[in-house]
Amino acid sequence: MRLGTSSPLVYDSGEHWAKYQKEQGCSAVVFPVQSNEPEKKIIEYKEAADREGLMIAEVGIWRNALSKDPDERKKNRDYCVEQLKLADYVGARCCVNVAGTVGDRWDGAYKDNFSKELRDETISMVREIIDRADVKNTYFTLEPMPWMIPTGPKDYVKLIDEIDRDRFAVHMDVINMINSIDRYFSAEEFVDECAELLGAKIRSCHIKDIHLAEKYTVRLEECAPGCGEFPLRYYVTKMNEIDPEMPVILEHLSTDEEYLKYLGYLKEELNGLYQTI
Repeated sequence: MRLGTSSPLVYDSGEHWAKYQKEQGCSAVVFPVQSNEPEKKIIEYKEAADREGLMIAEVGIWRNALSKDPDERKKNRDYCVEQLKLADYVGARCCVNVAGTVGDRWDGAYKDNFSKELRDETISMVREIIDRADVKNTYFTLEPMPWMIPTGPKDYVKLIDEIDRDRFAVHMDVINMINSIDRYFSAEEFVDECAELLGAKIRSCHIKDIHLAEKYTVRLEECAPGCGEFPLRYYVTKMNEIDPEMPVILEHLSTDEEYLKYLGYLKEELNGLYQTI
């Protein structure tokens, strides 16, 4: 597998960015330039990644394509299409977003997230984005969420069938799906289920950790790798078995110092699994 971070870390040019990522032991990256930036800059960063042998794992979106505000919804869907086209141009393994909500918070927990109406709208939205972008070299994916579809591998398989587009694939964030005490205590079995059901459809993975707090009632808290109880090496081993080139991306830390600290932890914990370049 290829290790990377969701942070561009410190950089002042495409060359600096790519060389520094490689120096830190990364062989996969999240593309740091957006589709609405100058083409010259996009080319600069793509060529820098290619020169250093860095796999572009993901192009992120992180906007609500289901917004209840029509103007915002249109603007965000247009951005989704352009980001997916960007992913295709730079050869990213996938372009990733969350399904979205009709609530005030773009990634929030709402009962309506699980309504038939919103599921149907999600299916229609994904089809629209893929059809408009008409990509050949990448895939559109939805990151699973604890309170937003898809919330688990079986739901993801169902969504793949419902969307019915060759360019729709899987983004794996196993920690986001640990939304019950059963999944927390049966983590290895849950990883096995994800690998068995989603397998070759997985294009990129996120990595972090999860901690069960002692206070009542059930409090499952995301945390940095090694600060929780999830069997991270087991998870990455399974992803590596699916694809030895699988990118595994460290995310949701606050500073470059934290990214470098926990990247160091992962390099020790995953010794023998991750590629160096």
